[in-house]
Amino acid sequence: MRIGYSFWGFLGSGITDTPDGGRSHRRAFINAIQGAGHDVVFLQPNRDLLEAGDRVADRYVFDGGLPGIDVLFTEWRWPIDGRNTTACTADGHTCDLHRQTELLDHYTHALGTPSIVWDKDRMLPLKDPLRRHRGVVVCEAALAPTPGARSLLFPVDDALLAEADPAGLAAQPRTFTLAYVGNQYDRDEAFDRYFAPAAAHVPHQVAGKWPNAGRWPGVHFVGRVPFSAVSRIYAESVATVLLLPDRYAAVGQMTQRIFEAVLAGCVPLAPSTIAHVDQFVPEQLIVDDGEDVLAAVHWLVCNAGTAEHADLIAACLAKLDVFQLSRQVQALQTILGELDAPRPQAARAGR
Repeated sequence: MRIGYSFWGFLGSGITDTPDGGRSHRRAFINAIQGAGHDVVFLQPNRDLLEAGDRVADRYVFDGGLPGIDVLFTEWRWPIDGRNTTACTADGHTCDLHRQTELLDHYTHALGTPSIVWDKDRMLPLKDPLRRHRGVVVCEAALAPTPGARSLLFPVDDALLAEADPAGLAAQPRTFTLAYVGNQYDRDEAFDRYFAPAAAHVPHQVAGKWPNAGRWPGVHFVGRVPFSAVSRIYAESVATVLLLPDRYAAVGQMTQRIFEAVLAGCVPLAPSTIAHVDQFVPEQLIVDDGEDVLAAVHWLVCNAGTAEHADLIAACLAKLDVFQLSRQVQALQTILGELDAPRPQAARAGR
């Protein structure tokens, strides 16, 4: 099938001053889709080249028009006041939402092209007509997605899991006891309950955009860092806490931070409020509050480099099986098979 893929982000490291968790997995996902025999054409601008001057995307096809496709696949974009809701000529405008609207109007609504909406941020309203459109499948990166939606998790390359060495990761010297990489968005309550109380007692660092950092004067914020620095931060830290917005925690939607951390040997501690939390981390890494976090990191520091530490990292790696790239591509293949029904030739005509 020829898949028209719409995403607002990067395939490479991109630029520092932007949120785009998809950088951790998007290119591997696309490569696997192509490896399964599908053609992919990107329908948003090549931001790697235009903004980062990076030619990583040269091997892919970009089309700013309305080419013929079999399926429209969009990483869902939503209105952001002052950014993508303004006129195209306005300062600071990004045209991701306008372009997505154009694609949906042309393919989904006018031509009846089968469409997949990957609501990676759980921002598609429950009453949005797309959820009831017979030619649309909504996917969420959650173990218990919204009724009617399908589960499509953020993928981690099978090869990276196979190559990970728990003993080697456990033996690695680490400067910081605790770290967090990610932006503040809707995480204040979780940060207050789990991270900040423990951070007051151990060497730590927090990387990301935290506009209200002054609320936590005892926490060391380093600001946004390049995507290439994420693995380094985890590699020099003993543990992290998987802080999720409530809308993620309620449905068991884990971000890419879990496999970024574990692959670097940084042990992930998971709040007990996350639905299906036992599917993400071993039981001993489930925490109820900051005291639990502090107790867990104390044990980790005292046992650093031991067989027990290596076994724990191995158990964390095993929990990542649910995110395996091969599993997620198979989930997509199943959806594509369901969408691949006879339809008028006009659905492929494009313009």
